[in-house]
Amino acid sequence: MALQRLDNRAARALFLDRHGLAEQPIGPARGGDLLDLITRLGFVQLDSINTVARAHDLILFSRRPAYRPPDLKRLYERDRALFEHWTHDAAVIPMAFYPHWHMRFERDAEMLRARWENWRRDGFEGRFTAVLDHIRDHGPVSSSDVGKDEEKKSGGWWDWHPSKTALEYLWRSGALTVIGREGFQKRYDLTERVIEEHLCPGALDHDPMATVDWLCNAALDRLGFATTGELAAFWDSASPAEVRHWAGAAEARGEVETIEITCADGSLRKVLARPDALGQASAVPPAPGRIRVLSPFDPALRDRKRAERLFGFHYRIEVFVPEPKRVYGYYVFPLLEGDRLIGRIDMKAHRECGELRVRALWPERGLRWSPARTRRLEAELDRVRRLAGVDQVIFAKDWLRDPL
Repeated sequence: MALQRLDNRAARALFLDRHGLAEQPIGPARGGDLLDLITRLGFVQLDSINTVARAHDLILFSRRPAYRPPDLKRLYERDRALFEHWTHDAAVIPMAFYPHWHMRFERDAEMLRARWENWRRDGFEGRFTAVLDHIRDHGPVSSSDVGKDEEKKSGGWWDWHPSKTALEYLWRSGALTVIGREGFQKRYDLTERVIEEHLCPGALDHDPMATVDWLCNAALDRLGFATTGELAAFWDSASPAEVRHWAGAAEARGEVETIEITCADGSLRKVLARPDALGQASAVPPAPGRIRVLSPFDPALRDRKRAERLFGFHYRIEVFVPEPKRVYGYYVFPLLEGDRLIGRIDMKAHRECGELRVRALWPERGLRWSPARTRRLEAELDRVRRLAGVDQVIFAKDWLRDPL
C-alpha cells in the first residue's frame, strides 16, 4: 500500500507552522501571550552570546517583534510561569510541563554522577549537604557565593570547584531550582521554596511510561512530522529505544502513521505524522514574504541536518572554528523569507557607538538578490537594531557577496 506523501512545499509549510514561522510576525508578546508562544514552541534555548541579541531573545523577537527581553525576565523570574532546565541544552520551559521533568531529574542524577566522577570533579558529592544548608540558611546563591575556599581546576569549563559542581548537580537532579540570572550567572534556590508543592518531585507518582508518552506526543505536535530519532532528540529525555516502542504502539492504535516527505533534493524520507497531516499542511496559509533574521539556535534550525533536508540550507555555526578556517564568520544569522531560507548575514551590534554593522550577506545559490529584497532586508534590520539597542544600521561597502 502506497504511503501518503507530503511534497517539499507542503512539508516546509507544516514544519514552519508548527514553529510559529508561517504566519505574520505580529501580536502581543507579554505575559500570557508570551507564555502561549513559548508553550507552542515547547521551550526556548538560552545562550549567552550577544553579538546582536541573545538567542532566546531573537527566537521570540522573530515571531513577535513587539517582544523585548524584560518581557521574558518577568515571565520567568517574577511570575514563575517558566522553569529552567535541560532539553538538548539549557532552556526555559513552561511550568505546566514541570511534572514531566521528574524522570529527567532522576536520569540526570544517575548520568551526571557517573560522568563527573570520571571527569575528576573531586569531592563534589561531599558538598551536597553543605550547599543545601547554606541556601536554606542564607537564601538563593550563585556559584560565586559558595566554595570560596576551595581549589579550582585548570581553566575554562574545568574551572569548577566542588561546590559549583554540587550546585549544578543538585539543579540538574531537581533538589535546586534556578530562579533567574544576574548577567548570565544562574541563581539557585531550594526547589521546595520555588516550585508549588503539588508539582515537586515526590508529590506525584512518577510513571516513566506516561512521561515517555507525553514527551513523544508533545514533540510530534511541535514538529508536524518526525522520525523516531528526531522525536527523541526534541526534548532529549526519552531514550531512542523508548521512543521506538512508543511509535510502534501509537501506530498500532492509529494515533500516528508513517508517511513520506519529499526533501529539497527530491529524495523521499519516511516519517511519523498524525493521520490528518496532509490536511493540516494544506490548511497552512502562504507564509508572509517579509525577511526575518533567525537565531542560529532557532528551534526550526537546531537540527542542522533536518534543515538541510527540508530547505536545502547547509548551516554550521563557526563560533568554535579558528578564525582562519571560518567560511562565513563567528556568528552568522540565517535569513528566512516566506517559506525559504534565502541566505546568511554576518553582523554585529556595536553598542558603544550605537551601530548595527553589517559586514557581509551571502544569498543562497540560485537566488537573485533584487533591490526590492534589499528594501525588505533594511526594514527587518531596522526592527532588529531596536532589539539590539542601537540607533542605526551601517552596511560595509562590499556587504553583498557572491554565494559560496
